[in-house]
Amino acid sequence: MNKLEKSMGTSIPLGAIYTTKKDGTVIGEYTDLPEFAKFCKKAGLTLLQLLPVNDTGTQSSPYSGLSAFALHPIYIDLTAIPEFAAAYKNADFKKAYDKMIKDFPYSAQGRYNYMGILNAKTDLLNRLYETTEIAKKAEADETLEKWIKKNPWIINYAVYKNLKVKYNQATWKDWSKEDRTPSEKEIKARWNDGALKKNHLFFAWVQMRANEQFKAATDAVKKAGITLKGDMPILMNEDSCDAWALPNIFNHNLRAGSPVDGENPTGQNWGFPTYNWEYLREHKFSWWVDRLKNAEQYYGAYRLDHILGFFRIWAIPARDTTAVLGHTVPYVAMTRDDLHNIGFDDGRIRWLSQPHVHTGLIEDITWNHGTAVAILSKFMNRIGNEELWLFKDTLTGDKDIYEADLSAFCEGDAQQRCKDALSKAWQNRCLIEVTTDHFVPVWTYYTSTAWGSLNDGEKNALKGLFDRKEWEQNKLWETQSDEILSTLTKSVDMVPCGEDLGAELPCLPYVMEKNGILGLRVNRWTRRWKENGQPYVPLNEVTYLSVTTTSVHDSTTVRQWWQEDRGGSSMFVRTNPWAFGIDGFDQNRINETANSPFSPEIAEGYLKGVATANSVWIINPLQDFMAMEKKYWTADSNAERVNVPGSVNDFNWTYRMPVTVEELEKDDSLIGKIKAIVALHK
Repeated sequence: MNKLEKSMGTSIPLGAIYTTKKDGTVIGEYTDLPEFAKFCKKAGLTLLQLLPVNDTGTQSSPYSGLSAFALHPIYIDLTAIPEFAAAYKNADFKKAYDKMIKDFPYSAQGRYNYMGILNAKTDLLNRLYETTEIAKKAEADETLEKWIKKNPWIINYAVYKNLKVKYNQATWKDWSKEDRTPSEKEIKARWNDGALKKNHLFFAWVQMRANEQFKAATDAVKKAGITLKGDMPILMNEDSCDAWALPNIFNHNLRAGSPVDGENPTGQNWGFPTYNWEYLREHKFSWWVDRLKNAEQYYGAYRLDHILGFFRIWAIPARDTTAVLGHTVPYVAMTRDDLHNIGFDDGRIRWLSQPHVHTGLIEDITWNHGTAVAILSKFMNRIGNEELWLFKDTLTGDKDIYEADLSAFCEGDAQQRCKDALSKAWQNRCLIEVTTDHFVPVWTYYTSTAWGSLNDGEKNALKGLFDRKEWEQNKLWETQSDEILSTLTKSVDMVPCGEDLGAELPCLPYVMEKNGILGLRVNRWTRRWKENGQPYVPLNEVTYLSVTTTSVHDSTTVRQWWQEDRGGSSMFVRTNPWAFGIDGFDQNRINETANSPFSPEIAEGYLKGVATANSVWIINPLQDFMAMEKKYWTADSNAERVNVPGSVNDFNWTYRMPVTVEELEKDDSLIGKIKAIVALHK
């Protein structure tokens, strides 16, 4: 990687861009990027970051990809397709197109209708394909044939998408057996099936047109002197083309997530399969390398989402609903002999690794001993004649509990309470037996009944063993991540960036720096959390190889943060009074500013302060720049957010600009303020 110069830019979801350069704008499209780049250039911004633009099907989240390679059809500019003019002469096509424009008008204060627009565009692309007789000529189209040869991933994708249509968009895990688990040979045979060829070529044609538009747009952005930064989600949707066609790349028995923390008492289960790194290693990580090479045709930089996952992923059994019994992969296990050596016999090991449930747990709900015994017998084996039970070996997760029918024993609320109690009991263990006679500690082992029953000597011995294995794991994580990341970063010329928020692995900074990967520093969270008062890291001490930002797509904007976290915003003013034009000794003005409501002046001062961070790059969301002009504020600051983690609704991922790009280009006041901020980042 060549030596980087300090640069500043902005980030925006592609669908949010609003331009009047053409009629029929219902969502930001690939062809809108050059116009947005004009605004960036005028404001002195030389970096432009997008959220992922891969096909996500019916999911609005850009991190729920159906393909690691295919672009999202929703961003295709229909009017820029060469065949559009001919299709628009067809009365039925014209009527359908005009209806889409009428049904989804651009509202500067509203979110866009993801599913409505997706369905309308999908219908119109199909109509365009049929109306202009592309379908009849596609098989003999030399341009399309050459594009397919250059993009071999399209075969799996086209067959998969056609099957999704056949099964009414149902997950591939619900397809018939012959379609659910085909071999590579069977997929190619289906691709070449004459009766299906026209349908397969439709998806290839759509991807070719999307590629043409995005490539032309990104070339124009590059020509304007702006580096476009893409986003590479680390995980793939379980219901994705890649997970279906390339099962060896994934571990379908595990799901990725994150462990228990203060905000997530049962952790996070993202529902995405983890990777089979052994298989990927055997194949020189070629699937990942191909992803990056495909992205390189568009981007000059890329963001590796959740880079911690390349070091170790939090892996959760597929049949668990929570992340409580997850564990890191890779891991260094404790053997049964290790536990014997510190004084734990097989009986004590069973006590630590298998929940012991008393009959009273269920009897307290059913108020009947016989009913409690009957319910427990469905899931557990009794220990002799005791009122203690152990879960059956056939149980693979608490989904088995929740999916069971207990209506013969209890009804309504009582049935749910029994299931909740048993699920909680399922999680109540100190150790997880990951493979026969190999154990790892539960993340919250110290809250388990088994741990609480140990004496101090036993706790110290067990904790000492945990710590020794943890040290060994850190070396393992360092080795794995360096091997993967060095392969990836050397495979392309793009500037690598990594989302390393919340990561505290000792080896992580070293591996990232060694491989020239820029970390992420969200200013409001770049603090010394373990020190009294949790002060900000001084801006001039922020890691050079990093990207500083004022906020991210999963957080509040600066405006909302200032309104809701007065402690953090007040501390920033007291730490950086000069950014607000205040003498550091003028306590009255410092106090007044720290306690003042949010205003365009506050936004400008905050952005000026952040601009002096030592990070080589600073990339702030467009919303935070627009906060310097009150006319761009939405009535509710929450409406400026892109996503609210932990929620699934029509609000998330459907943010759109409250003003056209053309209006921003003419806003000399905003542009002047941004240029002044850019000048501070030297």
